[in-house]
Amino acid sequence: MSPAPIVLTCGEPAGIGPELAMKAWAALRGEITLAWMGDPRHLPADCPVAEIDTPAAAAAAMQTALPVLRHDFAGPATPGRPDPANAQGVIDVIARAVDLAQSGAAGAVCTAPIHKKALKDGAGFLYPGHTEYLAALAGIDHVVMMLASDQLRVVPTTIHIPLSEVPERFTRDLLETTIRITHDGLKRQFGIAAPRIAVAGLNPHAGEGGAMGREEIEMMIPLLDRMRADGFDLTGPLPADTMFHAAARTRYDAAICAYHDQALIPIKTLDFDRGVNVTLGLPFIRTSPDHGTAFDIAGQGIANPSSTIEALRMAWRMAGSTR
Repeated sequence: MSPAPIVLTCGEPAGIGPELAMKAWAALRGEITLAWMGDPRHLPADCPVAEIDTPAAAAAAMQTALPVLRHDFAGPATPGRPDPANAQGVIDVIARAVDLAQSGAAGAVCTAPIHKKALKDGAGFLYPGHTEYLAALAGIDHVVMMLASDQLRVVPTTIHIPLSEVPERFTRDLLETTIRITHDGLKRQFGIAAPRIAVAGLNPHAGEGGAMGREEIEMMIPLLDRMRADGFDLTGPLPADTMFHAAARTRYDAAICAYHDQALIPIKTLDFDRGVNVTLGLPFIRTSPDHGTAFDIAGQGIANPSSTIEALRMAWRMAGSTR
């Protein structure tokens, strides 16, 4: 049996999300089942649309038109110019998609990019981003951001904070929680029975025996040794500069890094257009393309759909692994 359809949220309607939805549907209509949720007025004029009432109806419509779960917005969308009046609609679509995923009507949620300032200005959106809002909707205290492609999966332990704050925020408890959520996500959502996880050191050369920093000796090694004794397959702490070449990548299923750029530079170098953002730790599957709203090219029909296509493909595979 195939998994339940993937719900693709509209994201910011003035961005590239609507045109990417049409392109992704055209590329994937013989491969997966999806339903786009948003206001049909915001889709490109040449997009064939089939309005449906439930995700279950998407399969019958998928071959000839983009299945659309209609959600009316306050107004039309002008490419490149976010309208504050539409902000609440963007937020409500996310919440509605989460409800469908948690009920089992949707196999996963794939989220198109939002524009946080537009949501804050138009609807008083209080969350730093998509991920934090999804966690709040699910009643979850801590989730993990994974960037994934066919070549590499990486997880930053600390994310959107200044580099100067990383050593203080990169704690034993945070690292352990990140490892445990990643391990569970690899098993539950990626179907990997015995995940192998590599852990990067915080410092150059993983501290080089204390010569370049003591976080590895004083915090990381004792933690990893204890978790190995509990049955986790962990390597590290490893020097980050030798973890990401082709031979090294064959030795683990995911790499956990200390901070944002340590994780994202290698995957964006290896597979810039096809990287997918996966949120681990939620009670439902969530993926998203690894790019923003791209207001500068919105409405021109030139946006690259590769990351959206891969995010939908990954959501479909993950949904199939968790059935």
